[in-house]
Parts: sequence; structure tokens; C-alpha cells
Amino acid sequence: MPAGDPFTSAEHAALDATIRRAEQLCRMEFSIFVGNAEGEPRDFATSLHNTLVAPSRSILVMVDPTRRVLEIVTGAYVRRTLTDREVELAALHMQQDFATGDLAGGLRRGIEMLAEHARPPRTLHAKA
Repeated sequence: MPAGDPFTSAEHAALDATIRRAEQLCRMEFSIFVGNAEGEPRDFATSLHNTLVAPSRSILVMVDPTRRVLEIVTGAYVRRTLTDREVELAALHMQQDFATGDLAGGLRRGIEMLAEHARPPRTLHAKA
């Protein structure tokens, strides 16, 4: 594991696979930042989110393990299907895993939950 990298190569691969599945499921973009947040964590996470290619369709998960901070920023399009309550629920589950020392597992579980909730509702089309 490279110096300062909190993940093993197997954890990186699992996170990448989780992100790919999540993006296919809900058609939103996912980004993760794990590191030191500069200044106020929410402001830092929002500034990172704003630099993404499609911030409106993006979900950013920012974790600062040193300060024990988790921020999730969602774009306007994402918020059409993903509520604040659903984001809070995913964050709670992530924090439970983080508390046991499972950073990668917490991120995977949180991303899966966010993707499931962000998925647009299925519609049935009836023939007229």
C-alpha cells in the first residue's frame, strides 16, 4: 500500500467495482475523496463537487479520517430522486463501519445505498 494511502489494492479494486455498478444502476456519477479537508469540511466538499465534470448529476463522498468527518454532496439532478433523509441514512451506515475501522467497507455500503435510492422510479407503460 503506498504511503498515506488508506486502501489496499484489493480495496481499491472493490471500490472501483462498486462505483461502476452504482453508476450503472442509477445513472449518476460517483466520486470519492479520502484525505485532509482544507478549512470547513462542508465548504471543502462542496468546492470539490463543483469541480466535477457533471456536478448536477454527481454524488461526492468526502471523508477526512483525521478529523473524523464525512460529507456527502449531491447535485441538483440527483436530488430529484435522492432525498436528504436517504443521504443521512447512508451516512449513518457508513459511520458505523468507519467506527469499526472498515473505511473501504463503509464507503462501499454507503455508495450502494445511495445508488439504490438515487435510482429513478420504474414506470409502467400501458398501451392505450
